[in-house]
Amino acid sequence: GKDKYLFPVKAMSKVFRARFTRQIRLHFNLTPEIYKQLFQKKWVVYCKRPFFGPKQVVEYLGRYTHKVAISNHRLIDIAEGKVTFMAKDYRQGGKKHPVSLSDGEFIRRFSLHILPKGFTRIRHYGILSSSLKQEILPILHEQLGSITICLEQKSKHRICPTCKKGELITIRYFDNRGPPKNIKALDTSIIQAIVKIKS
Repeated sequence: GKDKYLFPVKAMSKVFRARFTRQIRLHFNLTPEIYKQLFQKKWVVYCKRPFFGPKQVVEYLGRYTHKVAISNHRLIDIAEGKVTFMAKDYRQGGKKHPVSLSDGEFIRRFSLHILPKGFTRIRHYGILSSSLKQEILPILHEQLGSITICLEQKSKHRICPTCKKGELITIRYFDNRGPPKNIKALDTSIIQAIVKIKS
């Protein structure tokens, strides 16, 4: 749908297909007919919105950029050549349950999270790259000068999308569990109180 994704899914599918096929060409010696067949069908790239919001996305990525593959508090027992740890079963609504693996299998899975030599978890590009930021950032700071923020200016995100004049009011925030069952009755009473105050 419109404005739901960072990149157009159909365009991303074509780019992914081209890059994937390029890597196949580099590693395998296949016939031109096979490559032609790869481009005859449309490829599908699975892309969907995050379930909650930016905070949860950053938290998810943070596990891979700033932490190890598994934290110590998840380890339950190490004995008799087996490692037992807690894991989430997302097919059962994220329910936690213990998992036991042989020490060899545990080490194999843990090793999959170790980056190859020469790779770093976080890379900065452009003006923040290590080769440029020492030289360019001071120049940018000098050119930009001090930044002043006007707090009195109304946010355009608060304008009613229907009438384009009214101001939206936040009535309630929900956690990950969602709204309560009697939400309509609660919100009706709150809206009525707001209307009385405004009038």
